[in-house]
Amino acid sequence: MSHASLSYSIIRMQPDDWERVRPVRLRALADTPDAFGSTLAREEAFGETDWRERLNGDDRITFLATTKAGDDVGLIGSAPYDGHAGLFSMWVAPEARGVGVGGALVDAVVAWAESQGHAKVLLDVGDNNAPAIALYASKRFEPNGIAGTLPPPRDHITEHQRELIL
Repeated sequence: MSHASLSYSIIRMQPDDWERVRPVRLRALADTPDAFGSTLAREEAFGETDWRERLNGDDRITFLATTKAGDDVGLIGSAPYDGHAGLFSMWVAPEARGVGVGGALVDAVVAWAESQGHAKVLLDVGDNNAPAIALYASKRFEPNGIAGTLPPPRDHITEHQRELIL
């Protein structure tokens, strides 16, 4: 797949799309395990009900980035977080990085959060995840002073929260 000619679209997923979302999420957890609060082993054990629940509800949304060829190359979600919209599960496949997929996914969540009347979007990002930090900064997400670590078994990874005031 040529980066220069990568054509993609952002598609909202529904509960019936769980079999499409599952492999993308598992690939993300395998590719960059230190970027997520969950683990590959935990989510590999999820059944259909777990996946459908993740995709169900008026207060949450999941988007996939898919190429013209039908390859799913990115994932992002939003769910309630401290009374605001949280940005979660952001991932772009290595073969689709650097061409705007990540920015388009972030834009989709921000537009959805605005449409739902949220005052801000919150996210947590690893302190050593320079590409993600640069992406979020380019989308006007600012550090808000809240810091922490990922849950065990990766609680040695520090992260900080960023917010976008809508």
